[in-house]
Parts: sequence; C-alpha cells; structure tokens
Amino acid sequence: MRRDIRLPSVALALGLAACSAENSTTFAGFGQPAGAFLDEGGFGVPTMNNTRIQNGDVSFITSLNTRFSNEIDPTVTFDFNSAVLDAASQAVLQRQADWIRQFPEIGFRVYGHTDLVGSDAYNRQLGLRRAQAVVAFLTSRGIDRSGLEAVASFGETQPVIVTSGRERRNRRTVTEVSGLNQRHPQVLSGKYAEVIFREYVESATERPVTEGGGLAEIATAAGG
Repeated sequence: MRRDIRLPSVALALGLAACSAENSTTFAGFGQPAGAFLDEGGFGVPTMNNTRIQNGDVSFITSLNTRFSNEIDPTVTFDFNSAVLDAASQAVLQRQADWIRQFPEIGFRVYGHTDLVGSDAYNRQLGLRRAQAVVAFLTSRGIDRSGLEAVASFGETQPVIVTSGRERRNRRTVTEVSGLNQRHPQVLSGKYAEVIFREYVESATERPVTEGGGLAEIATAAGG
C-alpha cells in the first residue's frame, strides 16, 4: 500500500526558500559554468591578456604601461616656477629607476606639465625643463639615456585640477612606456621574448637553507 506523503505548503515554501538562500552563491544558475561563483573577476585575465597581445588586439606598450602605473608612482610634482627635484620627488624617481632597470629594451617618455599661471610659451619651456630634470636623474641612476625621452611638454594644457591659480598637482612630470628602444641591440636582434623570459627567471628567489632543517636534509629524508 503506497502512502502519499505531503508536506504542508507553508513548510515546503520555507524549506525551498532556505535552500535557495543557502545555495545562491553555489548554484547561481543552470546556465552558468560549474564553479562560476568562484570567479572573483580576475580568473583567466592573464591568459586573456596574453592572447589579446599576441593577436594584436592590445598593444604590449599599453599593457606594460598599465603595469608600470599600477606598481610604481609615475608622477612627481614641483614647487611653483621650479624644475628642481625635492627629496620626495627623488624618492619616487629612485623607485622608477629600479623598475625601469628591469627592462633595458623598453623606451620611456617623460612628459612635463605646469599649472595655469603664466604664459603658454613660458610654461611649455618650464614643462620641458622639468621633464629634462627627471631624465637627468634617471640617467644618474644607471638608466640608459637612449631609452629615455624628454621631447614632449604639454605645458598648461592638461591640468589634473582645473584652476587658474597655483596648483602643485598640475606642476608635475609623468613617466610612461613609449615602446621598444630601437637602438638597443636586443631589439634589433628581434629577441623581445627574452625580455619576458628574463623577468621570470630573475624574479625567482632561492629558499634559504636553515640550520637543522635545510633543504638538503628535507631532500635526504624524502629520498626512497
């Protein structure tokens, strides 16, 4: 004799609601790939980025410049009517030099800017002098001069803060990736891939061997 077991409609509805709330992140929908809820937004992005660069959809210059801006502050600021690098600016530029040194085959361009006080002609010259000061500092820290350019000055035409008065944030230089340094022998040999390969090799760090528990002892103990 078969019994027809029926749950009260209210209890059934509450049970389904509870399951739905509990599993909403796990089972977002039947139309989504398994494990889709684990993707925080960055899953597969490196592979996608590499593929787009290989296909020419994204310039490696854009990709490398984005990385540079994310890892290193590309901007230094100046006192009014000055192209002198203060201690804070020199500290930022030292970090820029350390980063740039990893990529001797890559060219960088330094853009000089001013605030809106003064004539356009004067400010263009002042912006250029600021860019030249940055290039001189980076060169003094061992960066190849052939990979640095200070040829463009936007003067007062691209302010960060739109104001006709004095504004330190507008009195700045911005360092950006400009492309491959065509005068570098590595580039002329067509070996750009070695730039990436070398970075991976040099970024590897050895684990120190500690007394009483070094890697050698671990390897011996694990031997069969």
